[in-house]
Amino acid sequence: MSDSPQTLPLIDHGNDPFDLFSTWMSEAEKTEPSDPNAMTLATVTPEGRPDARIVLLKGADRGGFVFYTNKDSRKGQELAERPSAALLFHWKSLKRQIRIEGRVEHTSPEEADAYFASRSRMSRIGAIASLQSRPLPERSEFEDRIRDTEEIYKEGPIPRPANWSGYRVIPDRFEFWQDRPWRLHDRVIWVAGDGGWSATRLYP
Repeated sequence: MSDSPQTLPLIDHGNDPFDLFSTWMSEAEKTEPSDPNAMTLATVTPEGRPDARIVLLKGADRGGFVFYTNKDSRKGQELAERPSAALLFHWKSLKRQIRIEGRVEHTSPEEADAYFASRSRMSRIGAIASLQSRPLPERSEFEDRIRDTEEIYKEGPIPRPANWSGYRVIPDRFEFWQDRPWRLHDRVIWVAGDGGWSATRLYP
């Protein structure tokens, strides 16, 4: 890293946040060793406690940011109770991060069907066999459920289970963060309003 803070470009706050996200994601896909689409998903429990985990981004456009999971999982139950979430992308290779906040809605059944059908056979079997987030007394119990599910669907298509679906985070706030020397980092937020998106640079 250079000793001069002028050597790293500042974030262009004249950019559209969706376009800037696309640019940064494209760059991350070239530099991150694995899963550049990994993101922290933060939800809130009914008691108001924050709850976070890593999931994979499976779609991104101006309609929002999409991931898939079991609706009966802990995050699925939390989103059913409070349909809003925060996302965090951190790319160590680029020394960048993006934070996104917004409301959450389900994808269409057609979208969920199409993505489920694109997964590997064992991933689909696992999605059906797993009682996600529920207690598992013995690993062998899960393995038995996998074998039973394989037997049921040994021929023909594997349908998407009703409790497995997609979620779309529809953003109303972005924050882009860029590392700079001496911890004099660059931060810009975009907030949605009636007139569109407005950008503000923040102190690091």
